[in-house]
Amino acid sequence: MPARLGGRWRRLFAGILDIIIVSLISSPFTYRTYGTILDIESGVFVRIPIQHTLLAALVGFLYYWLLTAFWNGQTLGKKLLHLRVTDVSGQRVGVGQAALREAASWVMYATCCLGWIDLAFILFNQRKQALHDIVAKTLVVDT
Repeated sequence: MPARLGGRWRRLFAGILDIIIVSLISSPFTYRTYGTILDIESGVFVRIPIQHTLLAALVGFLYYWLLTAFWNGQTLGKKLLHLRVTDVSGQRVGVGQAALREAASWVMYATCCLGWIDLAFILFNQRKQALHDIVAKTLVVDT
């Protein structure tokens, strides 16, 4: 193993910091509008709120992907807590590998409870890998 694996708690708190940062950055891209649809049962047009979050999700994906790929495997949260993402041999993560890691993560978070299962793997996996780490063949290590 090239470096000491990052601690589970530090990884959790780095993730919380990153979520806060992404929320602050993406909040201008999250907005609500209203659409009008016909309620078939009552025959009346009703207004429904529509939450627009696609741009916010794109900002989040780009934050994690680009920082992991081009900033020594670190997001701001990981940098503050002295963690970084490497490939399984301890080398720097490539652009494609970072994209695969984030795409796997986002797909699992967007699919019901798979985001929780993804994170729970950290607790039981000997190398402290979440499912998205296993898919992309990455590790989170100390810096």
